[in-house]
Amino acid sequence: MSQSLHLDKSLGKEEKYLQILPQLKALVQGEEDRIANLANTCAFLKEAFNWWWVGFYLVKNNELVLGPFQGPVACTRIAFGKGVCGSAWEAKKTIIVPNVHEFPGHIACSSASLSEIVLPMFDAKQEIIAVLDIDSEYLNHFDEMDARYLNEVLNLLMIR
Repeated sequence: MSQSLHLDKSLGKEEKYLQILPQLKALVQGEEDRIANLANTCAFLKEAFNWWWVGFYLVKNNELVLGPFQGPVACTRIAFGKGVCGSAWEAKKTIIVPNVHEFPGHIACSSASLSEIVLPMFDAKQEIIAVLDIDSEYLNHFDEMDARYLNEVLNLLMIR
């Protein structure tokens, strides 16, 4: 099924989230393939918010491996506990980084990235199966509102 994003570009951040959540739900509902849903989610979020980079790293053989994404070329593999993605995986919690240059051990896949949010994605057994990584070319771009709504996005994906 073809689906396009319908978004009022004049909306504030929270209103955008509220407008896209039902559209994203309709997009992924009924699709059983997780990779397809992750790919469409990346494209949807990138189009809605115009972030620098949006993507998933999948847990494979005790490391994070690049999955579906939108944006410039990215790091392919990230070790457990390394960088923001590996740290979010290790801590099993969302990490918001206002300035990546101040994050100890930050992995610079792109020098244009200045702030970042990483959210772990859990399966039904509460094991982390992926992380959602979003980068911005602006400092202090992400906050608790982003964390709350992006967790709702991840919950939509766990319906599968």
